[in-house]
This record gives sequence, structure tokens and C-alpha cells, in this order.
Amino acid sequence: MPLYALTEDNLAAASPDLLRAMAKTFADALMSAEADVFCNAEYGQVGDERVNHHNGYRPREWDTRARIVELAIPKLRQGSYFPHWLLERRRRAEQALISVVATAYLLGVSTRRVERLAAPLGVTRLSKSQVSVMARHPDEQVAAFRNRPLGQGPYAFVWVDALTQKVREGGRVINVHALIAVGVNADGRREILGIDVATAEDGAGRLAFLRSLIARGLSGVQLVISDAHVGLVGAIGAVLPGASWQRCRTHYARNLLSQVPKSAQPWVAKLLRTVFEQPDTEAVQAQMRHVLDALEAKVPKAAAHLDAAQHDLLAFIVFPREIWRQIWSSNPQERLNEEVRRRTDVVGIFPDRTGVIRLVGAVLAEQNDEWSEARRYMGLDLLTRARLHPIESETAETALPTELTA
Repeated sequence: MPLYALTEDNLAAASPDLLRAMAKTFADALMSAEADVFCNAEYGQVGDERVNHHNGYRPREWDTRARIVELAIPKLRQGSYFPHWLLERRRRAEQALISVVATAYLLGVSTRRVERLAAPLGVTRLSKSQVSVMARHPDEQVAAFRNRPLGQGPYAFVWVDALTQKVREGGRVINVHALIAVGVNADGRREILGIDVATAEDGAGRLAFLRSLIARGLSGVQLVISDAHVGLVGAIGAVLPGASWQRCRTHYARNLLSQVPKSAQPWVAKLLRTVFEQPDTEAVQAQMRHVLDALEAKVPKAAAHLDAAQHDLLAFIVFPREIWRQIWSSNPQERLNEEVRRRTDVVGIFPDRTGVIRLVGAVLAEQNDEWSEARRYMGLDLLTRARLHPIESETAETALPTELTA
């Protein structure tokens, strides 16, 4: 069997911390390549030129910034082997190996490219089979993460965002959107539901993305929070007909301010914030009417803009007051978006869409792992009350003033 191989069972049981898993994959493969040099033959190869043989492995812990990595150091039948380039002067070796992992993973792995990347580590010869393992492992991990069944539902609240990335296609650079969906599962924890790439103005791509989530088991969605991305609102209505749409209040505030003179923007921004500072549903509705009246008197264009958006802007009011701050905007996703952008900004322009999925998928898998071990994002009692909102909201909806139900 190959010196280092991952079966489907291994992949299913592997840690979702992809950075650590990829570092182990590359380190083990590079050590195996160096051991082949000492044997003067590849693993399992029979020939007169062979001068030594492999004799199993010995475990060794490698302390890195990606936590403890369990290495498998090859043993030789005659003499000994130790990867001085990796386990001595540890910080420099770690930085070099992580650079190899990141570069090879993003750009795709070829024998020539990885040999060139590994040369500073002292590894000068790699076989095609070893490079194939390096290429296959991370892509299979990301694919397994993207296609896993969504079995922790119902997912009452779902956030959908689209991050613009630059990709080379057809000899030119175009903008694409990395579509990311995050939900709150039945245990009250946030979970990254999916990642896909669509053309920036392609509504069909958003529709296909949401349908893929449904096919994988997304269920019980009551509220979808997002900006008013092109095609996204229509896709939500088509794929999740039982769910409401909450327009992100932060993104909407920027849209509203573009409708007023610069001198009036601070006043309009402050006025809009008062809507979300109210203690209960009735007060929110009353304050919205007051804000519309005030805007109508001074900036009618902004009043008309807000009047058209208010229903989607106040979708959160039928849910428990304690979770309003968590569901009235996509702000909870900003920390995740910043982490994704921090990685993708280094790249600048991706060689293809697969490169976007490789890198962003790895970042999201790591974050999902952290969320699974973190404290609950929503208490189970509040989540239960939120799921009962369709029953409670019958009264709330009949109480909405005419301008909110239009």
C-alpha cells in the first residue's frame, strides 16, 4: 500500500482543522520522500540499486501554531532517519512548511511545483504518487465539508452573504461572488452550511446555491438575513417559501444615506437608529412611523426609500426581543468575513474558481470546527420560543399598521 494514504473512512474521521491536517500530510509526504533518497528507491520499488528498506514508522508530536501535529517518522531497516530540517530550528521549519502548504493548496499541486517549494527544506526529490497524495487530500477534505449532510437542524435562522473575489477567466479578470451560508442549528450553535462561487450578477447561481443546501438537508428556516444582493431575495422566496427575509439594517443604512445630501446624513443615520433602540414591537412600529413623518418633511426621497424597505427591515420584530440584536443584521458574520478576506487579500487574483473554493473552504472548515466547540450562540429556551413564532406572529401580523403590511 502507499506510504501515506487516506481512505474514505480516514477522511470521515479526520479533524476538520484543515490547516493541521494539511501540514501533517505534507510533512509526512516530504519525510517519506527524503527516506526514499536514503534507500535510493521509492517505497515498494524492487531493484538492484536499492541500498536500504523502510521499516515502519515512529510517532512524534510536532508543536505548531496549528496545535499539536502527530507526525509519522519513517524508520529504516539499517541505520536511522531523523528530519532535522523539520524538527530542529522548529519555528523556521514550521514557517517554511506552512508556506509550502498554503501555496501548493491554493495554486494546485504538480510535481515540479512542489519540488521547487520543498527545496528550501532540503527535500529535493518527490515521486508523482507522493505529490498526488498531497493534491488529493485537501481537495477531498474541502469537498467532504461542502457536501456533508446538514443533519443538525432545524436551522431557524440563516445568514447568507456574498464576498466579491477576482478570478482569471477567458484571458481576463472578472468579479465573482463567494456565497457563504451560516445557520443556527438545533443545539443553538452557529454552523457554516455551505460555500459556492457564482458570477457576480448571476441570480441563477444564488438559486442553485440555496437549492443545494435544501438537497443536503437544510430545513426549518424561519428567517434569512442578508443584504439585498442581486437575485438573492428572489431565490429565497423561490426556495424557502415559508421563511421571512430580514434585510440587514447596517447595509440598508448605507443605502438610505446615499439618498440624502451629505450634510443631512448624520441626522438621518441617528434618526434611523432610534427605530432599533425601542424596547418592544409596538414601540418599534410607532417609532418607524415617526421617522417616516420626519423624513417626509425634510427629505421626501429618503422617506419613500425607507417606506418601500420597512417591511423587510422590520422582519425581526415577531421574534423574541432577546435575540433581536443577533438577527436584525449580518453584523455577526463580519468577523468571519474579515478572516476570509484576510486570507484572500493576500492572493489578490485567483487563478480560477476552484482556487476560491479551495482557500475559502479551508478557512470556513476551520471556523466551523471552532464554533462546534464554543458556547452556544443562542440559548435553547430562546431558540424554542423563536421556533414557535409562527403561532405567536398571527396576532403580531394583524397588529401591524397598514404601511408595514403593504
